[in-house]
Amino acid sequence: MAVAFTEEERERIAERLLDAAEQLFAAQGLKKTSLEELSAAAGIAKGSFYAFFDSKETLYKEVMIRRAPLIGRQLASVLGQPVSVQVIAALLRQMTTVLTTDPFYRRLLTHPDELRAVSRRVGSAEVARVAPHVVTPLLEYIAKGQRDGRIVDDVEPEVVLGVLRTAGLIVMNRELFGDASDQVLDATIDALARGLVVSEGKQA
Repeated sequence: MAVAFTEEERERIAERLLDAAEQLFAAQGLKKTSLEELSAAAGIAKGSFYAFFDSKETLYKEVMIRRAPLIGRQLASVLGQPVSVQVIAALLRQMTTVLTTDPFYRRLLTHPDELRAVSRRVGSAEVARVAPHVVTPLLEYIAKGQRDGRIVDDVEPEVVLGVLRTAGLIVMNRELFGDASDQVLDATIDALARGLVVSEGKQA
């Protein structure tokens, strides 16, 4: 017999499931996290899970959406400044900091197969709800910088964003660089910032 939950209980249990999912998905991934683990952490029976979420993938998507504004706020202070080499370098450092301080997003970025699984189950449009908080502000900042003649404009903003993201590869593969990883990251950030920002003397 299905358990009837009050509205207050539903809100409390849903929040527990999101908290548990954020930790478990970050630590062991979507596939290895079981419904039993998630349900036990929320204090409900396994069968009651579906009274809150249609699937693990739906829960994963909701964690992404819940965390997206937090990531967006971390970037906002940098995106509010005029384009310069120093500001682009600061943006790159903020983006790479996410990978070292946010276990869930680190997992998400290092295991794209999980994002594909979520997209297949819940639909790309639902996953895209993260974009307005993180991706869209970055693309708008880049596009404005290009219109103002401060960021190289021979490629689309999406390509520039892809270039910015390459700094994260160093963070995600620190073991390849050994003790020099921090220096490699700093040098890469400096090179990317200088390469993407148009110097004042070269502006049209």
